Amino acid sequence: MGAWGNSKPLGAASFLGNWRSMGLNAIVAVVTLVVFAAVTGPLATAADVPVIKAELGPCSADFTVTDSANQPLYDAKIQVTVRYGFMGKRKSDLEIGTNSEGKARFEGLPSKVKRPLEFKTRHGQYTQTVMHNPQIDCQARFAVVLGPP
Repeated sequence: MGAWGNSKPLGAASFLGNWRSMGLNAIVAVVTLVVFAAVTGPLATAADVPVIKAELGPCSADFTVTDSANQPLYDAKIQVTVRYGFMGKRKSDLEIGTNSEGKARFEGLPSKVKRPLEFKTRHGQYTQTVMHNPQIDCQARFAVVLGPP
């Protein structure tokens, strides 16, 4: 009796051929699983909120940017300059774009500032400035509406 219950004895070439095809099938199966996991795994990332980290403190600011019809604005730019250090001589310019839901988040903002932070939001020809004092509200949320009044 041959390999795998065959009634005929198998030669060495036939036996190795079966192992090679089994190995090839295993490789194809693994590659298929990896591709499937890569395609189905990050489905939630399309709406993940973009985050930029200043690493200067414990505070954060969450933004939701919409147009005048209350529709979220994709890739609206939000910019802030954070001054820190002795006499505010050092500065960090941060800018982030919103996701498809109009959301973006700043993390690691300092809890103590000499002057309120000035977040400038822009999309197309429209801009709006939001002032934020992290000493008053360390975990701030802002809804910014851009568009004609």
